[in-house]
Amino acid sequence: MASEAIGYVDGMRIGNVDVRPAGGGLGCLLMILFSVVGSIVLTVLVNLALR
Repeated sequence: MASEAIGYVDGMRIGNVDVRPAGGGLGCLLMILFSVVGSIVLTVLVNLALR
């Protein structure tokens, strides 16, 4: 595709399997945001529980 010629890759290929982010770019960003917020919340909860 033309987009691959400029260095943009839509997904990743492992053997015969195409791996792409679920939900596209937005889904990928939301999952990263969820992971960061979840890590912060769990860290705060663990610290409060150990006091």
